[in-house]
Amino acid sequence: MEKELTSKESLELITQMISKAKKTAGGDGGFQMLLWGWAVSLCNFGHYILAKLEYDAPYVVWTALIPVVGVSIWHGFKKPRQTGVRTHLDSVLNQLWLMVFIGIIIVLAFMSQLNFYQNPVILILASIGVFTTGAMVKEKLIKFGGVFLMVAALISFFMPITEQYLVAGIAIVIGYLVPGYTLKKG
Repeated sequence: MEKELTSKESLELITQMISKAKKTAGGDGGFQMLLWGWAVSLCNFGHYILAKLEYDAPYVVWTALIPVVGVSIWHGFKKPRQTGVRTHLDSVLNQLWLMVFIGIIIVLAFMSQLNFYQNPVILILASIGVFTTGAMVKEKLIKFGGVFLMVAALISFFMPITEQYLVAGIAIVIGYLVPGYTLKKG
């Protein structure tokens, strides 16, 4: 015979379920935000440092993202198999981030047409993804990360190209890593 829950127990159960849904929908406890946050911020800082040191090819640091793409895809396929559950929210968020990723690839392919001001455009795309994720999982700190990324994009448009890498690195730390660690802790 099933035990009937008190209203307090029902509320606790619902709260736990919402918290778990936020955690998994936000990239498996923030995994994707942390993975991409660390990788992209380190590449931005690396590019900035190498450019300041007048290294001929500071962009070489970005090749570090190749294995990150693989890890991200592998984790994305592994997650639903482990939990056995794929919610509508998971599906919508995956589609959102797929389109953000495709948008970033297109921006990178046309960097020269953008006079190498790709960082602000990429920050705008990331902002949309982060803010929308925060809105969908109802986490104010994630939404704040999206707003912060948008402000950083605006600032970047007024900066020299090399300085944009520093701004982007800082923006990714605050816009991705802070919310990512919050999700992980949550």
